[in-house]
Amino acid sequence: MGLRFRPVDTAFYDLFTESAQHLIVGASLLAEMLADNANREDVATRMRAAEHDADETTHAIIRRVNSTFVTPFDREDIYSLASGLDDVMDLMDEAVDLILLYEVTSMPPELAQQVEVLQQCAELTAAAMPKLQSMQSLEEYWIEINRLENAGDRNHRRTLAKLFSGEFKTIEVLKLKDVVESLEAAVDAFEKVANTVEQIAVKES
Repeated sequence: MGLRFRPVDTAFYDLFTESAQHLIVGASLLAEMLADNANREDVATRMRAAEHDADETTHAIIRRVNSTFVTPFDREDIYSLASGLDDVMDLMDEAVDLILLYEVTSMPPELAQQVEVLQQCAELTAAAMPKLQSMQSLEEYWIEINRLENAGDRNHRRTLAKLFSGEFKTIEVLKLKDVVESLEAAVDAFEKVANTVEQIAVKES
C-alpha cells in the first residue's frame, strides 16, 4: 500500500484559518447592523473593508494553489473550500448592504436570532480550520453546523410567517424578505463549507 506524501508547509492551513477569522468579523458586524442605535453607514463601510480583506485571503489561497506543485489535499477541494468561505462572507456583506440601501427601520426579533446562528457557525468554522492539518476531531464540527443549519431553517420559516402576519406594511415586507433570504443563504453556505470539510476528511482518512 502506497503512502501519500503530505507537505509540511502550513501556509494553506494558515490561510484557511485566516479566511474563517474574517467570517467572525463579518458575523459580528452583521449583529452590530441590527442594533437599534447602529451607525449603519459606518457598519456598512467596515463590512465592505472586511469583505475586501476576505477577498484578499481567497486570492492568496488561489495564487498559492496555482504555484504549488504538491498541495496538502486535492486542488479541487482547496478551490471548493476557498470559494465556500468566500461565499459566506459575500452573503453577509449582501445582508448588511441591503439593510443600508433599503433603509430598513423595523426588523423582527427573529432576524437577530438568525444572526446569532451565523455567529455560532462562524466561531465553529474558525475553530475547525486549523484541524485540517491533522484531520482530527472534525466530525463534531460538521455535525454541529448541520444542527445549526436546521435551527436556521426553522427560524427562517418563523421569520417569514412573522413578515406575512399583517404586522408589517407591504413595502417593509418586500425589503425585509430580501434581507431574510440573504441570511438564510449565508447559513446554507456555512453548511456547504462543512460538507466540503467532511468530504476532504473522508478522502484523507
